Amino acid sequence: MSHNTFGHLFRVTTFGESHGVALGCVVDGCPPGLALEADEIQAELDRRKPGQSRFTTQRREPDQVKILSGVFSDDRTGGRQFTTGTPIALMIENTDQRSKDYSEIRDSYRPGHADYTYDAKYGIRDYRGGGRSSARETAARVAAGAVARKVIPGITIRAALVQMGPHAIDRSRWDWAETGNNPFFCPDAEAAAQYETYLDGIRKDGSSVGAVIEVVAENVPPGLGAPVYGKLDADLAAAMMSINAVKGVEIGDGFAAAALRGEDNADEMRAGNDGRPRFLANHAGGILGGISNGEPVVVRFAVKPTSSILTPRRSVTRDGAEVDLITKGRHDPCVGIRAVPVAEAMMACVLADHYLRHRGQVGAACPAGAVPDRAAIG
Repeated sequence: MSHNTFGHLFRVTTFGESHGVALGCVVDGCPPGLALEADEIQAELDRRKPGQSRFTTQRREPDQVKILSGVFSDDRTGGRQFTTGTPIALMIENTDQRSKDYSEIRDSYRPGHADYTYDAKYGIRDYRGGGRSSARETAARVAAGAVARKVIPGITIRAALVQMGPHAIDRSRWDWAETGNNPFFCPDAEAAAQYETYLDGIRKDGSSVGAVIEVVAENVPPGLGAPVYGKLDADLAAAMMSINAVKGVEIGDGFAAAALRGEDNADEMRAGNDGRPRFLANHAGGILGGISNGEPVVVRFAVKPTSSILTPRRSVTRDGAEVDLITKGRHDPCVGIRAVPVAEAMMACVLADHYLRHRGQVGAACPAGAVPDRAAIG
């Protein structure tokens, strides 16, 4: 099975299965000399781990990370751990697998899952929780994202759940601080209260619901990304689309831009106090021509309802027999909730990769965010 690596200079390879011994990642290309401790990675993993509320799967995984390589400390570093520039291997052990929950569907294809497509492609599949196709793999991405944040100091990355099912937040009540006060990472306190009642009903029905996640990166310098096939927005779209259950991605106004007139959509500019252009709006989501323009980078994606539900669904077996399936086990009634820290991690990894790519292409001649000396260029 190939294609388990993403990134160019900041490269992340993930490994492991939902019910295997462990999962993790290898981060290659991280510059040396960056302070990195396991507890910093753990803080991000703790936001994603399951079983933290009645609104997520009750699988109990501590998701304790171990740094196996790529860091060094001794008396000269004061006991602090720093990256060495070599591959950083991170491992997270699985401790609460219940593979027997899946024994009844070993030969059946769960509707909405990757069971059939994996079998059609490889001729073999790990039916225990979906194996490699399970969203459990995203724990490794979150760990890698914690490393990526070290590469891009000064950039703030935050994500929030802005819609659950048909119920969107009121953006006039947006409060980033509120995302840490409710189990949904929701920036609207009133909407979060409504989601509790709504999702309780969905959960008691044995069903599931989708969501929309918005991730914003602030203080991104202009200049990241490259035409034509190295566009920042193209890589962000691919990264977000690679997250389990994501079915749509948009940058800035996204699909809403189709309803605007040209004079409304174009982000007008005026001269800023520092001599650089100041944008009067951000319909483009911080990216023009595939290159960051210094405005916040804004990405949204839609997450489908969790396919594992207790309502019988029609399907077939590997031998072609027709069956009605009920998916047992422990599942998220809204997988979009735990996608929030995953979205932040993917944003961090892409920005770290593009930061290093920009530095590699133009070096000290034009650091990200700098305005070239036109006289020198001629």
